[in-house]
Amino acid sequence: MNVLGVSAYYHDAAAALVRDGEIVAAAQEERFTRRKHDSALPLNAIATCLRIGGVSEGALDAVAFYEKPITKFVRILQTHTHVAPRGLGRLRESLPVWLRQKLWIPYELERALRSIGYQMPAEFHFDEHHSSHAASAFLPSPFESAAILTMDAVGEWATASIGVGSGNRVELRKEMHFPHSLGLLYSAFTYFCGFRVNSGEYKLMGLAPFGTPRHVDTILERLMTLHDDGSIELDLDYFDFLSGSSMTNDRFAQLFGGPPRAPESEITERETDLAASIQVVTEEVVLRMARTAAAVTGESNVCLAGGVALNSVANGRLHREGPFERMWIQPAAGDAGGAVGCALNTWYRLTDAPRSPAADGDGMNGAYLGPRFSREEIERFLAERAEHLCRRSLISVAAQLRVFLRFCVARGEAPVEL
Repeated sequence: MNVLGVSAYYHDAAAALVRDGEIVAAAQEERFTRRKHDSALPLNAIATCLRIGGVSEGALDAVAFYEKPITKFVRILQTHTHVAPRGLGRLRESLPVWLRQKLWIPYELERALRSIGYQMPAEFHFDEHHSSHAASAFLPSPFESAAILTMDAVGEWATASIGVGSGNRVELRKEMHFPHSLGLLYSAFTYFCGFRVNSGEYKLMGLAPFGTPRHVDTILERLMTLHDDGSIELDLDYFDFLSGSSMTNDRFAQLFGGPPRAPESEITERETDLAASIQVVTEEVVLRMARTAAAVTGESNVCLAGGVALNSVANGRLHREGPFERMWIQPAAGDAGGAVGCALNTWYRLTDAPRSPAADGDGMNGAYLGPRFSREEIERFLAERAEHLCRRSLISVAAQLRVFLRFCVARGEAPVEL
């Protein structure tokens, strides 16, 4: 049985093909379009996965989507109307794409499949966002059973979840809901420090060791309430993401000594200290959530997914200080991995086949699941397109490209030509 999993329309669109419980192929759309974090329907990734898997016309048995668009749309409607009139402008901007595209996922996928010579199978399944994350974490893991911890900005309503995986099933037992979100809190500091949300969080994590965590108490006392179980409540008076206009507001800026850093401007001690502070807070939240997950599930192993699980420094601290004996983290912990999770979830739900954890500890069969190219193919590609330049010309072209790249970054555009 061939099951195609798809994630799209937020960021990091991807596709994955699962056959008889094995991940045959997976690819992220940005690798083909060269648009970083491309969110479009991943037609190139879909076609590549089907080609790698040798799936013939009519041999695709089911398609799964990584979240439930209607539930997400209801959350967006409720959020923007709640902060009216400020949120109505952003709602007016987003409504056309929802009504034209995002609420019609099966039809969009049917049209995409038809364009590459495939028919839409009768079986189509929507998974919940955090269920897809949880499945991507546990089902390829080496564990017979494990606690599952997922953390990100937001799915439909959930922003973090605690679950348990056992055999071929994943069950979510406890959730934290929007607008209270560790991922959104971290992204707020990403924005304030001058980096792009949903793509620059790794820069903030990398900046943290250069600073002093002098703002930890301010964050814990003014911006949020941290409970013993790891759940948090944000003081929304300091944030502006509900209306969609910005991540932070003037009160946030006053708290931390001025307006957000302008992108590409000089990084100062303020930014390094803010990065160090939010990193310490993030690690504390993750540790508390993990202790709660151990208590709720009674498991000695844990699997992680969701964008926050890409914070390798927090993962390292959890490994050293946490309550679990062993950890397994989905390599594509962000939304791209949701394509893998919903495909695996759907396959096991349809077949109820027993699950046998990989003997070598890696049910992903490595993270290199996209297309491969032989030496001959690479040489032929270069021969057709490469241009040989002398040193002087090479320096001139490189300088021009650098200027173009800085221009694109300043405008917030992806330099596709590069």
